[in-house]
Amino acid sequence: MTRRAITALLLAGCLGTGLVACGSDDDGTSGDTSTTVSGPQRAAKDVNVEDPTNIKEKPSIAVPDGKPPKKLETVDLVEGTGPAAKTDDTVKVKYVGLGWWTGQEFDDSWDRGDTLDVELGAGSVIPGWDQGLVGIKKGGRRLLVIPPNLAYGEQGQPPTIGANETLVFVIDAVSVTPKKS
Repeated sequence: MTRRAITALLLAGCLGTGLVACGSDDDGTSGDTSTTVSGPQRAAKDVNVEDPTNIKEKPSIAVPDGKPPKKLETVDLVEGTGPAAKTDDTVKVKYVGLGWWTGQEFDDSWDRGDTLDVELGAGSVIPGWDQGLVGIKKGGRRLLVIPPNLAYGEQGQPPTIGANETLVFVIDAVSVTPKKS
């Protein structure tokens, strides 16, 4: 299956099966999404009118049906603005992660109310993040589907991440800071 076909399937999953929702209504149902040429957009309540790149709500994510991809897959759900992150840049992120096989959320910076600074290419995070966050822009929201060889591999990260688990993340770029020369 080509990258374009997988991307199309992931986008269809985002819209049709609730792979990614833009927050939730007070009653717990998914927020509205719409589609443009660039893909799914945030619901109006997700957007800070003063700064449309400021995503205000934690995304809801679920694993699509079928087998996980064998290669890293990235989909920009929200494009973001400004310069694209490069290797050695620092990206401040908020994120939600879940396991493909369990469908269970294993980590979430939103609920802790914190962010994580990631220096791309420094090896401080799993390789799927180092590779998958290159190109993200401030205010961008990116879906990453990370195969085990770019995550925690055979050892997993017990007790929350099993051996050979494919990981699904939605990552929001709060800021992108270029490497200082």
